[in-house]
Amino acid sequence: MKFAVCNEIFQGWNIEDIFIRAAQLGYAGVEIAPFTLVNAVGDLSAAQRQHLRDAAARAGVAIVGLHWLLVKPEGLYLNHPEPALRARTANYFVELVDCCADLGGTILVVGSPKQRNVLPGVTCGQAWAWAAATFRDAVKRAEDRGVTLCLEPLAPEETNFINTAAEAIAFTQAFNSPRFKIILDVKAMHAEAQPIPQIIRAAWPHFAHFHANDRNRKGPGFGDVDFSPIAAALRAVGYKGFVSVEVFEFEEGAETIAAQSLACLRRAFGEDKP
Repeated sequence: MKFAVCNEIFQGWNIEDIFIRAAQLGYAGVEIAPFTLVNAVGDLSAAQRQHLRDAAARAGVAIVGLHWLLVKPEGLYLNHPEPALRARTANYFVELVDCCADLGGTILVVGSPKQRNVLPGVTCGQAWAWAAATFRDAVKRAEDRGVTLCLEPLAPEETNFINTAAEAIAFTQAFNSPRFKIILDVKAMHAEAQPIPQIIRAAWPHFAHFHANDRNRKGPGFGDVDFSPIAAALRAVGYKGFVSVEVFEFEEGAETIAAQSLACLRRAFGEDKP
């Protein structure tokens, strides 16, 4: 299995140093949150994108893709009643696809719970249709650039729009595109009624990325989640993508989080044997 780590864990670190340290720890990839680098991906010049791609290659890690996509710039929204705002968001998703491809990445994780809540006065049908229109051009660009958009089902405590893997699959399947899939996230799946291994099996082959974390918002091994049956389910369905460590609580420090999370995943996948 290929393991990656999300760069925002390394708060305050230079991105080139993150690539180096991730490789030293044994990660095969780094997943980037654009807001840690720039206000908007358009601010990254072609030369800067090539520099980042070369720096990752020198360190020996892949740039897996991008996540936390709409933290910056402010004011973007998937399913807002205002057409101009949705159009600006749609254009930005196209920019995100291009940036991801330019960096050598292949995955765009679409979480953004605060930018997709169904607002008062908006019906679920309207929100669904508006969000679909917002993604349309980006999915077409993704098909051209070899990038896969991955819509993330999130718990009801985070958003009221698309909370289960089944809902996310229904949304993405309407596009009939191999470049619009879903992502599964351990923390988010804990909000569903089914056991996580069952969700994994039911969702295959509609997911193209996987986030590993604990339901306590920390890394694998920092809580009570047993990753062994999760690993077994991923192997059983034949998943070949990255398992990427994404956490939301950083008090243990980047080095400890990254090292111990990877150690936990290697044990779960049986890859800690000499």
